[in-house]
Amino acid sequence: FPSPEWDTVTPEAKDLINKMLTINPAKRITAAEALKHPWISHRSTVASCMHRQETVECLKKFNARRKLKGAILTTMLATRNFSDWVFSQTESIGTELGVYMQLFKVKVCIVQKRDTEKMYAMKYMNKQQCIERDEVRNVFRELEILQEIEHVFLVNLWYSFQDEEDMFMVVDLLLGGDLRYHLQQSVQFSEDAVKLYLCEMALALDYLQSQHIIHRDVKPDNILLDEQGHAHLTDFNIATIIKDGERATALAGTKPYMAPEIFQSFVSGGTGYAFEVDWWSLGVTIFEVLRGWRPYDIHASNSVESLIQLFSTVSVQYSPAWPKDLVSLLRKLLTVNPEHRFSSVSDMQTSPYLADVNWDAVYEKKMEAGFVPNKGRLHCDPTFELEEMILESRPLHKKKKRLAKNRSRDNSKDSQSENDYLQECLEVVQQEFMIFNRERLKKRQEEGQSEAGGDDASGDGDREAEAGGATDDDAPEPDPDPGPEPEPESSSSKLSMCGSVCSSPGSC
Repeated sequence: FPSPEWDTVTPEAKDLINKMLTINPAKRITAAEALKHPWISHRSTVASCMHRQETVECLKKFNARRKLKGAILTTMLATRNFSDWVFSQTESIGTELGVYMQLFKVKVCIVQKRDTEKMYAMKYMNKQQCIERDEVRNVFRELEILQEIEHVFLVNLWYSFQDEEDMFMVVDLLLGGDLRYHLQQSVQFSEDAVKLYLCEMALALDYLQSQHIIHRDVKPDNILLDEQGHAHLTDFNIATIIKDGERATALAGTKPYMAPEIFQSFVSGGTGYAFEVDWWSLGVTIFEVLRGWRPYDIHASNSVESLIQLFSTVSVQYSPAWPKDLVSLLRKLLTVNPEHRFSSVSDMQTSPYLADVNWDAVYEKKMEAGFVPNKGRLHCDPTFELEEMILESRPLHKKKKRLAKNRSRDNSKDSQSENDYLQECLEVVQQEFMIFNRERLKKRQEEGQSEAGGDDASGDGDREAEAGGATDDDAPEPDPDPGPEPEPESSSSKLSMCGSVCSSPGSC
């Protein structure tokens, strides 16, 4: 240690440091031995260097933190109220329960709706960050899709709303964890358990296809389990809609799960791709959940050209322990030519492996799951969640005061400030954001069915609600001063005002 400070360190301290920095772990001093070292245990040293004693105590607490994280998150139930918030163009809907997850740039917490006491997951995305990262269009596309769909094996959207800072999406709460987490925990899924996942995801993909939707990111990370062990597909951030024989062409997805035709279309132009790509991804996922690794050794660093070559030269190696009918089904899902690939429930029902499946019972969740998550555990890595709560620079429970402070500061600013462009983009997002309330939509639909043949006004309102539009009655209660109403006829031009807002990496 060639430094002046090292010369002032006592020999005892130097001895301890050298023993702690021994390269050979077998010869390195242990924690128990370190605590008994003369430099730490000698009374005169401790008496003259109390700050060192404090340092040791801090180290002890630091080492205990990892164990505490899981215990804290498993038992914690905070009771911070949404009434602490101020929402523009919305109403507060529940109670924040304080379990967070950081999913890339999206944050998630568990919430409870006050009137029904029903639990949900709430995703919230910072508007400014979305603008800076060119993600607004993807968020809007996801909202557009989720407002139009609902299925027993999807993570369904229930509410969407916004304030000056964030966009919020309230969705089904699934506490069983995702398949990726369970794979990382070395869970050995039984063949029967995976067979049920296969059937449930097949029904979900078949439904999406009927709605003209390609998910484009089917993988273990995006398949969540409920507390009974049933699978649900989530994350429509890069999904797209194709109709009337259209084909998608964008290079979108997670490379190890992307179908060959996506890469081929990107390189050669070609005719694009369609719904078959999701069934390839399902085949890769089922293979991985069964065997513990994927059928192809593909990583994010692989070039597109190398992957095209790989699909034409490498054969998938199936486990000899698997039933022949299962292997045959997986071959059909992992067929390189999409025209010959299984890509519907009708195709799946022709497989001898699924001949004994009662599809109605699967849809009604009457089939017992082969793997049921432990209800006494938190099925996610607690490391990031606790750090999120501790380090969150813009916590939700302080939102009301923060927004009030921001409004006061904004009112005092010169209108010609250097942030005019960002403010303009934020205003566009504010106007174009799609408010949604599925609970009210369902009530309207039920009323429409019970009052068939009603007056024209109510009929028009029902048709608008069924189309997924956010009418004034469907939307949460507005703020007293929500700002100017958006002009539907100029929505495209408004989004085009900001280049970052207009970017569409998740489009077709």
